[in-house]
Amino acid sequence: MQLFEKLSSKRVRSLGFTESQFDIIATLGNTPGMTCKELGEKTLITKGTLTGVLDRLEAKGLIQRARGDDRRQLFIKLTPEGEAQFASSFPEVVKEGRENFREYQTEDFEALEAQLTKLKTSLSRQLPD
Repeated sequence: MQLFEKLSSKRVRSLGFTESQFDIIATLGNTPGMTCKELGEKTLITKGTLTGVLDRLEAKGLIQRARGDDRRQLFIKLTPEGEAQFASSFPEVVKEGRENFREYQTEDFEALEAQLTKLKTSLSRQLPD
């Protein structure tokens, strides 16, 4: 996983983003937007880190924040420039990710998924309720 992250990070940085910034753009892409809470849950970025990343994306003109019907909720969505960045960068990152797995066949992915599910189950049993 760390090697895959390194390769992915290199590509994302060449596009001018940090991993967290790209994660947010990729999560918001093709959506009407979402609340900060939803965005944090989907990206697994902590609230403290999320605020700084959103600040930097907003400064770049890639996202906009708005208050929802419930004034306590902050709604985040991509700006037209952010949508354009998503449309140009996301396919490139996905294409490169696919290249990293070009030697894998369907049965390889199925075996990998089975082993990762087994690991998740095993680790989950060790967590307190």
